[in-house]
Amino acid sequence: MNRAHSLPPAAAPLESPSGRLAEDAVFQKIIWRVMPLILIAYVCAFLDRINIGYAQLQMKQDLAFSDAVYGLGAGIFFVTYLLFELQSNLVLEKIGARLTFLRIMVLWGLTSAATAFVTAPWQFYGIRLLLGLFEAGFFPGIILYLTYWYPSQRRGRVTGLFLFGMPITGVLGGPLSGTIMSRLEGVGGMHGWQWLFLVEGLPTVLLGIVLYRMLPNRPASAPWLNDAEKALVQSVLNADHGGKSRSGHHGKLTAALVDPKTYVLAFVYFCCACAVYTLTFWLPTMIKGLGIAPLATIGWYTAVPYLFGALGVLVISRSSDRFKERRWHVGGTLVLGVVVLALTSFLGTAVVPVMVLMCVASFFIFGGGSLFWSIPPTYLGRDSAAAGIAVISSLGILGGFVSPTLIGWIKGATGSIQMGLLALTAVVIGGGLTILLGLPKSAVRVGPGDDSNAP
Repeated sequence: MNRAHSLPPAAAPLESPSGRLAEDAVFQKIIWRVMPLILIAYVCAFLDRINIGYAQLQMKQDLAFSDAVYGLGAGIFFVTYLLFELQSNLVLEKIGARLTFLRIMVLWGLTSAATAFVTAPWQFYGIRLLLGLFEAGFFPGIILYLTYWYPSQRRGRVTGLFLFGMPITGVLGGPLSGTIMSRLEGVGGMHGWQWLFLVEGLPTVLLGIVLYRMLPNRPASAPWLNDAEKALVQSVLNADHGGKSRSGHHGKLTAALVDPKTYVLAFVYFCCACAVYTLTFWLPTMIKGLGIAPLATIGWYTAVPYLFGALGVLVISRSSDRFKERRWHVGGTLVLGVVVLALTSFLGTAVVPVMVLMCVASFFIFGGGSLFWSIPPTYLGRDSAAAGIAVISSLGILGGFVSPTLIGWIKGATGSIQMGLLALTAVVIGGGLTILLGLPKSAVRVGPGDDSNAP
């Protein structure tokens, strides 16, 4: 058989310097057209998820909620999130990203805003369960969506750009949340925490409509790519995947569920989620524990560790792509981050040393946690990737339930967050060892021609 006929159109010319430059130019164009929309959407998603950490500074007193009630309410979100992620990702493949993200963002925006009107623990738990139900599928849907646009060797950086939204949300959301609660307290007969949910929840509905109108489902439907550019992108993706999958949804789900790699990655992500959501849900409380009382001031203080977290996402993802290494960049940084975070509990109310350690912890936790998602789309088989991403996210996101709930219970029982942070450290060390010992060195492809970890 003639080899030239076995290659996708335009694949061979891409091996030349001019072909590489053309490819870089097209993917740079895609970055500028796709990533800003995705980044803004994820900022809204993460803000709606973590603003409870700021609201509880007033909410617990106004509604007489204990630390245990808050911890359970913060974490219970992930129960329904887990149950419906997989179905959402499979539906996305069937109906497309635009309709999927529209449904998700409109419903979660309205639900987040409705949190302003809870008055009892059971209502708080119920609204958080609904929020998890409606937001389920957004995160794994975006991870899957990126595989429609970028080959594996470019995915570390773009995944980092997307997850850059996590720490950026903290940088912007801390001062914003603190200011809303302090400035709008009593306006219209409502508390500041009620205004917080309304002001930060309702804009998500409008953003969902914007994404529906502006975000193409796949490169083939992008009006801002010409025919030659669409063919180039498709040839790169085909070469990266080794051809198109022939499996239907049932086959993909079965492939994901029987693949041991799915469960190894799910446990690693569980540890990532434990670290990230401990930081996001409890950081305002830890700052307040330093003797800082004004809500607006707490918001500004929380922005500083998040700023270093944003830097960590950029630096660690770029370093990982440059050295073509994933395991140490994920496992090593997560372990280092949680160890440093635990050390903050031994320094009492010494503001400067604690803030320095929080910044270091945030740098490594957000950097390693965001980079993790460059591994599953590459390491899993082509047929199991779509369902596998959702299974990994669904099982692993339980870390977002376990860590705030456990720490809230421990803090309520002991009056200190220290033992909770030490328990978290032990769990994440286990995750770090799992990714170092349970994944091969080839857990990332360096290019379309590299089949060293082909499934």
